Amino acid sequence: MKKTFRAMQVVSPGVLQRVERPIPHPAADEVLIKIEVCGVCGADLRDTEKVPQDGQGGRIPGHEIVGLISAKGAAVPEIWQTGQRVGVGRLGGYCQSCPPCRNGLFHLCQHQLTPGLSCDGGYAEYVVIRHTALIAIPSELSSVCAAPLLCAGTATFNALRHSGARAGDKVAVLGIGGLGHMAIQYAAKMGFEVIALARGSEKQRSALALGAHHYIDVLQQDVQQRLKTHGGVDLILATAADPEALSALLPALAPQGKAILLGSGPTPLKIMPGMMIGAERSLAGSFVSTPAQSERALIFSQRFQALPVTEEMPLERANEALARLRAGKARYRIVLTMNKDN
Repeated sequence: MKKTFRAMQVVSPGVLQRVERPIPHPAADEVLIKIEVCGVCGADLRDTEKVPQDGQGGRIPGHEIVGLISAKGAAVPEIWQTGQRVGVGRLGGYCQSCPPCRNGLFHLCQHQLTPGLSCDGGYAEYVVIRHTALIAIPSELSSVCAAPLLCAGTATFNALRHSGARAGDKVAVLGIGGLGHMAIQYAAKMGFEVIALARGSEKQRSALALGAHHYIDVLQQDVQQRLKTHGGVDLILATAADPEALSALLPALAPQGKAILLGSGPTPLKIMPGMMIGAERSLAGSFVSTPAQSERALIFSQRFQALPVTEEMPLERANEALARLRAGKARYRIVLTMNKDN
């Protein structure tokens, strides 16, 4: 086996540089993964803006990792074997001992690692990760399709699955990007009436092709009124960080309707308490799910062919991939690929 591996690390805010690093050895509770692919996520833009402190090495970004277990520590359970294909998402492994972990809330672990932020991520040929972060990949699902599902897929699947909405309910998806294009597919295949909301008429064809039943251009139409003509909506899934648009949408929620936030940003929401109280509407956030719940999302995606729309780029073009994402040109998920012969 080689002694070094290629990686793209942060050298200045938003800028990556190719480096060679020694292949690490996993600790007792870790595995070494030989990476096949790594998805490029919007959160990577924020992660790469944070440069290391003095004395720290450059961080390797990336948290939509798919690869093969190359080595494992002595304390890694037998369910994980060398040669097995696994995934790692935004969560880099829970501690198993903090209060949330002891209550089964593993995705809310107080000591959770974050690949690409608090530990090295997947813009590389190898990564070491806690075994508690590992996600089994269905054999029928390609690695390129699986990678974006580990973040964009599981985040939207989990939000819909735990929203309380039922088949036949009206679900509005705000934003048709990396998260939104998965949310539309999942919502349609779960039996909801799906209303896609986005900026510009040019996105209508894509939204309907993904499974949306209706499309509303938020730039040209009175969205609140349009939604009210549909009898209001039972659920709003806000996949885009657009507080102004979401604030305007909340009055279109049906009585006891719910809005779930998935896209984050620095601008606060503007909410009139009376509007929420009088109709018993609610607003909640939803985080990515546990490894076990992520596996459910992967199985659902494969079985019902709710798959990401991807474009592939080699590892060395990671800066270009981030630039395309920053400019809003990704359609809809970029996946970095590693050489297959090393």
